[in-house]
Amino acid sequence: MSAASPTVVTAALLVIGNEVLSGRTRDANVQAFATVLGERGVRLREVRMVADDADAIVEAVNALRARYAYVFTTGGIGPTHDDITTDCVAAAFGLEVVVDPEAERRLRDHYGAEGLNAARLRMARIPVGAELIDNPVSHAPGFRVENVYVMAGVPRIAAAMLDSVKHGLAGGAPVHSLAVTAYIREGDLAEGLGVVQEAYPSVEIGSYPFVRGTRIGTSIVCRSPDPAAAASAVARVSALMTALGAPPETDGSFDATTGSASSWHED
Repeated sequence: MSAASPTVVTAALLVIGNEVLSGRTRDANVQAFATVLGERGVRLREVRMVADDADAIVEAVNALRARYAYVFTTGGIGPTHDDITTDCVAAAFGLEVVVDPEAERRLRDHYGAEGLNAARLRMARIPVGAELIDNPVSHAPGFRVENVYVMAGVPRIAAAMLDSVKHGLAGGAPVHSLAVTAYIREGDLAEGLGVVQEAYPSVEIGSYPFVRGTRIGTSIVCRSPDPAAAASAVARVSALMTALGAPPETDGSFDATTGSASSWHED
């Protein structure tokens, strides 16, 4: 294992919107943000969901921006009355909100003079001094204030906005992820797995049980900025599985990045 401690850069995702918390809309941004940020050496450490409530949004923004290197918000920057994220982020920083000339220009170019009504012009309201975030999909920009990146909630637009800023993120070491899967109950692995975790403090070891047909199995995922440590930990887990009479599977049908295969957790 490496003696050096790689730089760890962290981020949080703040998902804003009553529609997500009511169950009407399924958030699809978490996995996309975690994947892209991980590729840049930024670890997504917290995901928080809040309603369209001004006090809750301001509180969350202030708490997260003090704790993490980067904060990304999704949702609440559209043209309707319940899109209050811009005002809330401005309030968190003590900034005034104005119609940004460049944001207005982009919207006029997209909608035309007749199409840019009062509702759509709300999307040009930006905190004073904020840096615009490009939106190549619908052209209404997001914005950045210090370490807080404010983006749309629509997954396609959020992904495009993230793509436009990702190269400017100062990340740490990329996280390497390796997985091993066997048809063994999670509880049978637990004691030995704890021993492996103690031996590899630089490796995040996650246990993901599943059901495939009538068979119960567990996939163990080892993540670390140190590839040698991740590989060594996986080798130890593989040996543990074999010693318990469940040699690791090699068909690769379990997707360790998404956790697909029917989720199941042993009590």
